[in-house]
Amino acid sequence: MKNLTKPRIKICCISSIQEAQLAIECGADALGLVGAMPSGPGIISDKLIQKIAKKTPPPISTFLLTSQTDAKSIIAHYQKAQTTTIQLVDELTDNGYQNIRKVLPHVKLVQVIHVIDESSIQQAIKVSPYVDAILLDSGNPNLKVKELGGTGRTHNWDLSKKILQQIDIPVFLAGGITPQNIKQAYEHVKPFGIDLCSSVRTDGKLDRNKLTLLFKAISS
Repeated sequence: MKNLTKPRIKICCISSIQEAQLAIECGADALGLVGAMPSGPGIISDKLIQKIAKKTPPPISTFLLTSQTDAKSIIAHYQKAQTTTIQLVDELTDNGYQNIRKVLPHVKLVQVIHVIDESSIQQAIKVSPYVDAILLDSGNPNLKVKELGGTGRTHNWDLSKKILQQIDIPVFLAGGITPQNIKQAYEHVKPFGIDLCSSVRTDGKLDRNKLTLLFKAISS
């Protein structure tokens, strides 16, 4: 995959139309809209997700983060939200990618891989033929209460780099990335995109100053 001069930036955990507008104004290429989750920040109603998605102008992408794990439930969740993209934050139990494609051929699919150890590399390779992009995050779906994102922790970027080298689709990097380390993260892994949530917020609200620092850091 051809490297970009700078990554696409996805701002996640968008909680209102005003936050969406702020993120776009500051330079975001994509917005993350969090549906029902077992844990983590930024959860909003499907009705609000649909409102934000409808107000978001192209070419900005809108990602529905869904924790559903079978095709039928994922499709039903999407139909309430109507985003451009579905971000699958957990492993599919029915390997239903083709069923989702059949019903929603116009929707992009992004599979989250929680980078834990070397097995994460094989997991990414296995699912990459069925999705449009992979997003590498720092959750842990093996816990009693699943961590499916929004941890604010970095993971082993060497493993992320290995994944990037072995698959042929775009890769987003997430997990503990901040305005202070985004340049280092990008130069080490060279992902297609970078995903941020808590590091561009103050008291849970999207912070214009932190967003400005972020885009300045990645453009320098």
